[in-house]
Amino acid sequence: MADIDLKRVHHLGMKAARHAADEMAADLGKKFGLSGSWAGNTLHFDRPGVSGKLVLTEKDLHLSVTLGFLLKALRGSIERAVHEELDMLFSSKAADKPTAKKKAVSPKTGSGARKKGG
Repeated sequence: MADIDLKRVHHLGMKAARHAADEMAADLGKKFGLSGSWAGNTLHFDRPGVSGKLVLTEKDLHLSVTLGFLLKALRGSIERAVHEELDMLFSSKAADKPTAKKKAVSPKTGSGARKKGG
């Protein structure tokens, strides 16, 4: 049984939802050391102590994550981080933009700078 099981409706369409999922995976990958791969419309991801999948449809998503024993203590912070990513990338506001942009590291300064536009 999944430790984190989230279902959400989105209004992005499949192409934009998949792009948002890729951005979410990249950001959470940096934060939690996850790596993932697509099989159809399902993103499978894992690392020692974490496994899960994100299933996308044209109108909704289903995220299920299983945490290992040591990471169960961090479930709350992991779930909050996931909710923040979903809110930012799959919200109705994100549907108004052609693509959801996130922070990018500047090669000159090494600091995060928010990209504008689509």
